[in-house]
Order: sequence, then C-alpha cells, then structure tokens
Amino acid sequence: MSAAEPGIGEWPTEGLVDDVRPQMFRVADAGETFALATIVAADGGPRPVGAQMLITAADYWGFLSGGCIEADVALHAREAIADGQPRRLVYGEGSPFIDIRLPCGGRIEVELERVLPDDAAVHDLRRLTQAREPALWTSDGKHRSCSRDGVTDPAPRARVRRRYDPAQRLAVVGTDPFALAIAGLGQRIGWDTVLLAPFAPEGETPLEVPVLRSAFADSLASIAPDPWTAIAVATHDLERDREALVPALAGSAGYVGVLGSRRKLDERRTGLRAAGLREAEIDRLKAPIGLPIGAASPWEVALAVIAEIVADARSRTSGESA
Repeated sequence: MSAAEPGIGEWPTEGLVDDVRPQMFRVADAGETFALATIVAADGGPRPVGAQMLITAADYWGFLSGGCIEADVALHAREAIADGQPRRLVYGEGSPFIDIRLPCGGRIEVELERVLPDDAAVHDLRRLTQAREPALWTSDGKHRSCSRDGVTDPAPRARVRRRYDPAQRLAVVGTDPFALAIAGLGQRIGWDTVLLAPFAPEGETPLEVPVLRSAFADSLASIAPDPWTAIAVATHDLERDREALVPALAGSAGYVGVLGSRRKLDERRTGLRAAGLREAEIDRLKAPIGLPIGAASPWEVALAVIAEIVADARSRTSGESA
C-alpha cells in the first residue's frame, strides 16, 4: 500500500489487512527494517487492543482507527525506524496532538517499536505461525521475544504483549451451491479454505477453491484439524454427512456444523451415537448450521455460516493482546 497520506478520493485498502504477519515476513525476507504500531490501550474507537500496523520507509499495512490517525502513526513510525527509539503515542482525550481528532471520542494509546529484519522474534513468530501454534510477542520497545503462548511468562516490563493465533481455516464438505457459496465466502475473506468432496466433478471448482477428493477421513487427516479449523458439512445426504461428521467431531476442530433440517436432528444424533461417538462429541455439533438470520439463498446461508464461525471463535478466544 502506498504511504501517501489518504485523502478524498483514495480508498483505504491498507485497512483490509488485519493480520500483518504475511507482510512482516515478506518485508523481513527483503532485508528491510520496519516498525510495528500496536494499540496497547483503548477507550472507545473501532479497533481493539492488539490491533496493529506495519510500517516501512515506503509503505504501511493495517489500521488503528477509522482513518483518523494512520498517516500520523506512519510519520512517527518512520522516525522510530530512523533513530531506533520506541514511542508511545496518545490520541483523543489527553493527547498532545490537538489537531488530530477522534470523531468517535475516547482515547487510543499506540506503542511504536523498530524491528530489524533479522530479529530473533520475527524468526520465532514465523516458526510458530508455520506450525499453527499460538504465539505471544512481548517487547519493551527495544528488545522483544516471541514464544508459544502459555509456555513462558511474558516479561514483567513489556510495553507490548500481543497474542497471534493460527490463521482461521475452513473445510467445506459438499459440492452443491450451498457448499460452493460457503467455501467461496470463506476464501474471499482470507481464510485458508478447501472443499472435501470424494464425489466432486473433475477439474477446478467454479470458485477456484482447492478440492480434496480422498475419503473424508483421509482428507481430514491430511489437513490435521485444530482449534482454529472450522468444518462445515453440506452434502444433503445423511449417510455422507455421517461419514464426514464422525471423524470431524472426534477430532480437534474448533467448529463442526452441518446443513440440514432441524427435524432430522434426532435421527442424525442417533446415527452418530451408533457410529461410536460420545455424547460430549455429538454435543459439539452445530445444527442446523449458521446464525438464525432467515437465510434462504446459497450466499445468505454462507453469510450465516461464516458469521457463526466468527462468533464461535470469538467466544473461545479473541486472539488479541494478552
């Protein structure tokens, strides 16, 4: 994203980046020093504690407000890149920047830190990200570390404590328009999405979502579901549904849901029980799938499903700063 200060007629596409890790790793690979700007306290405002921007000499990604402070944060971040000194910026109530107003009111505190491309914390964060392990980044502004969250206690004087969860994944079982819409919307919002469909037509899907055509159990084993994996089953066939649901519910996926009539729920649960699942495993099933918004069309159902997955994930862990 260009570092030019946003103005009338410019779209704030940098704000579509919520997780700056891909940009961080790309910038580090290019050997470029960068700055991280992290919200460490917030009273009001559209973004929570832990929201971040990544700033280089020429670009920035992420957003911390509705466009009120990003250009100023980038300006101070480039000063931090130049002199290596951390900075605490305050906007809104009590801010020295009287010319920068927060229309939403409140107060935002932002910590700036310079990060060198070969910093060990970047290496450790990349390793944990690739291993799909939750990571905790701690920094005093000049020195930082990154370890698996929960393994070590964060530094008591850390100015920044930021948790990074593994990226959300979505596995959709099925080939009909509902399955395609759910997978397509998941992919569109940036989730790592795959279709599980042993019975799928040959060739690419219309939405270019990758397809695994192995048996359900084999496909699930290959993606190794974890708490940040959602599985949405939409075959409209009780037997096929059960073939997918048994390994899904017995595994570690954070979300498992099935598309179908509420009238069939008792029959579905009986079949899962007969297949050997415990009651606690069966109780994990979201059925019928999706938030109750009266969805009817495939894209409406997809919206309801994606929203339910987000709500379920937020109820378990926010993924923001510790």
